[in-house]
Amino acid sequence: MKDIRVVILAGGKGTRLKPYTTVFPKPLMPIGEMPILEVVLRQLKSFGFKKITLSVNHLADLLQTFFGDGSKFGLDITYCMEDKPLGTAGSISLVNDITENFLVMNGDLLTTLDYGAMVKEHIKSANVATIGVFPRKVKIDFGVLDVADNGELMAYREKPEYEYLVSMGVNAFHKSVLEFIPDKQYLDIPTLMMNLKNAGKQVLAYRSECQWLDIGRPDDYERAVELFEQSRNEYLEED
Repeated sequence: MKDIRVVILAGGKGTRLKPYTTVFPKPLMPIGEMPILEVVLRQLKSFGFKKITLSVNHLADLLQTFFGDGSKFGLDITYCMEDKPLGTAGSISLVNDITENFLVMNGDLLTTLDYGAMVKEHIKSANVATIGVFPRKVKIDFGVLDVADNGELMAYREKPEYEYLVSMGVNAFHKSVLEFIPDKQYLDIPTLMMNLKNAGKQVLAYRSECQWLDIGRPDDYERAVELFEQSRNEYLEED
């Protein structure tokens, strides 16, 4: 994995975590005694990754000051700076030295996903893109009704729970995907994935038996802190 570049999206404003993220970039939000992005970087190193590019914008100087060139983590960290918001896919156009296959991921994830296994599966299957997915249950705190056009009640479910496959914010790509990413123009990853599919390219979902939380919402952040404190060794084996 040492020859695979990992692009970590760390430039978002984290609006759902305000007021914390008004003066603090979301990837520096603490999980235990370290920022969530440090947990991610330590995990990547444990799976053999070394080449890291942080895509930054909001409060970029704080991230650069904390992580530096990555030497203290045993990593090679470089930065790409957005002059304007380019979206989760548009910022890839700013990254130098993209490798034949590469990983693009969010910098605010708490997960036990084996990034190395995902990339190996991506390379083996020869996909242009692979999306890491996770089954997420969503509970509706209301009674949900199915009603016919004439107003007749067809079904009534009290506080139902639904399960969906959601994106984990971890994506593996082949370098050929760059043909679909315009230079320095806004593009998000969902749009990029659908553009690839509509062009006849194969995009597959990668499922793994793992834990996963995106700390974008206050309740998920609090849950992530709790999980990390309870099961630290599941996330950082070297500890």
